[in-house]
Amino acid sequence: MDLKAIGEDLGLEESEFLEIVELFLETAETDITRLKEAITRGDMQTLTEAAHSLKGSAGNLGFTEIYRLSKEIETAARENTLDRLGPILESIDTFKRDIQDALNAKTA
Repeated sequence: MDLKAIGEDLGLEESEFLEIVELFLETAETDITRLKEAITRGDMQTLTEAAHSLKGSAGNLGFTEIYRLSKEIETAARENTLDRLGPILESIDTFKRDIQDALNAKTA
């Protein structure tokens, strides 16, 4: 994953974008935890809110796969269908790890 290129596409300096990515990863972790807990409880309101939050921040930063997957979760929550969310959450976790790995490579 080329964080420098993504940041440039957004018109940001690399160092500025890397700081924003670090904040994104922190908030994404909170949103993902909320998603998992909401699924366990069957709490559609929290599920919708957490998915919407993650979708927005991922979309703003150009992380299109997390955006797309979060949108799927948001839609599923609105339709009250939780059965397919496990693999979607696993994919989000994978993409988040990829972003973290790319950030670590840039800041090492």
